[in-house]
Amino acid sequence: MREWVFKMRGGLWTLLFVIILFMAQESSLEKIFVSLIIILIGQLWRCWSAGFIGLYRGENVKALKLATTGPYALMRNPLYFGNFLIGLGWSIIAGLNAVIIFIVSFYVLYVLVIIPHEENFLRSKFGHEYEKYCERVKRFYPLSLKFEDLRGNFDGKILMRSEIHTIISTVIGTIIIIEVCYS
Repeated sequence: MREWVFKMRGGLWTLLFVIILFMAQESSLEKIFVSLIIILIGQLWRCWSAGFIGLYRGENVKALKLATTGPYALMRNPLYFGNFLIGLGWSIIAGLNAVIIFIVSFYVLYVLVIIPHEENFLRSKFGHEYEKYCERVKRFYPLSLKFEDLRGNFDGKILMRSEIHTIISTVIGTIIIIEVCYS
C-alpha cells in the first residue's frame, strides 16, 4: 500500500486541494495575507530543498546519494515540510474545518505512509550512513543548528527541471483558493 500511495502522492495532493476547495468559506483579507506569507515560505523552502536533493520526481523512490546538507541538515523531510506549509496556507484561507481536514490528512498520508516508505528505501540503500543521519536529524524539526552543515552543493538547474511544476501548481492553486474565498 505504501508504494501505491507514494506513486499516487501527486494525485492525492491534488485531491486534498480539491477537498479544501470544496470546504472553502469566505475569508478576510488579513487571513489571506497571513496565508500568502505561509504559502510563500513553504514554496521557498521547497525550492531551497530541491536544489540539494538531485533526484526526487517520479513514481518510485530513488536517490543517488544521501542528502544531508542545506535544509537536510535541519530536517530529513524538508520538501514535505514545504508541502505542509503550502497546504496549511491554503486551508487557513478556506477556514477552520479545512485546516483540521488538511492536518489530519497530511499526517496520515505523509507521516504514516509516504515517509516510512521512503525511509525503508533509504535505510536499505545507505544502511549505517542513513542510521547515523537519523540519529542527528529529525523528520521535521532541527535538533541543532550548525551553519556549516547548511552549506553544500545547491544545484539551481534542478529548480527549472523539477520544481517548476510545483511552483506553477502552487501559484495556480493559491489564485483559485483566493478567488473562491474572497469575493
